[in-house]
Amino acid sequence: MRLRQRKDLLGLRDMKKEEIEQIIDAAAPMKDIILRDIKKVPALRGKALITVFYENSTRTRTSFEIAGKYLSMDTVNLTVASSSVQKGESIKDTVKTIEMMGFDVMVMRHNMSGVARYIANHTDMRVINAGDGQNEHPTQALLDLFSIKEKKGRLEDLKVVLVGDILHSRVARSNIYALLKFGCEVRVVGPSTLIPPDIEQLGVKIFYSLEKAAAGADVINVLRIQRERQENGLFPSLDEYSDLFLVNRERIKKAKDDVLILHPGPMNRGVEINGELADGISSAVNEQVTNGVAVRMAVLYLMVGGVNSEVFD
Repeated sequence: MRLRQRKDLLGLRDMKKEEIEQIIDAAAPMKDIILRDIKKVPALRGKALITVFYENSTRTRTSFEIAGKYLSMDTVNLTVASSSVQKGESIKDTVKTIEMMGFDVMVMRHNMSGVARYIANHTDMRVINAGDGQNEHPTQALLDLFSIKEKKGRLEDLKVVLVGDILHSRVARSNIYALLKFGCEVRVVGPSTLIPPDIEQLGVKIFYSLEKAAAGADVINVLRIQRERQENGLFPSLDEYSDLFLVNRERIKKAKDDVLILHPGPMNRGVEINGELADGISSAVNEQVTNGVAVRMAVLYLMVGGVNSEVFD
């Protein structure tokens, strides 16, 4: 299936490997556009994009907005805190109002799993899931894969470690769904209280020791401790967490010499990862931000539909 045939991008669980490859391949020339002096191209001129975020975001929301602008879309951010939602308007009515204004694409983030799919079923706009509860965050995983391919030259048959709060991480789920399609060995590691009890059924390997999980790893993706989603008692303190799972040079010394370090951000330095690794030559954390814009440009371009010559010439 070509991505243009998809009305919505809701998750990677049901996306074909070929579709993921299509996005990653398209992201490379999009990154070239970002690095130009003149960044704007007319590929999606006349199309309109709105971002609707019911949760706070810096990277995802801003990168979708600038991705749309680089492609010459008209972009609007809906501030939920000052919208009619605060007056009791239902999410369905909010979306219908937005649709009637003529928007082509809606990028939505919500704290409840499944809301993106619900909305997609009740609107003619294209819906892109920017994170729904603990379910999925597809474009974050796509930019992670793009970053891996840039640095490793391939996606197939890599050993990838996901470290930290797996239980609450929609980033982890989307990465798992995507990486397994490429034959990667996916390892998850963290406190037992932050590992979902049924996650092994997805085909991943579970570890409770970072040192053991990192042995022979090609990629280590460090996840944020999501304190805003956690119930009390999942681990005693951040200090105890860092004592066991802080990603530092000593704990990952058995990883491959060219191990790649990723983090979706924002980082809790000294808790999830130390500064030496976060800022070191193994890290692609800053490049992930640029790659996020490139991937979201690719998604918008492929879904909304542009003419190749407008972008690639």
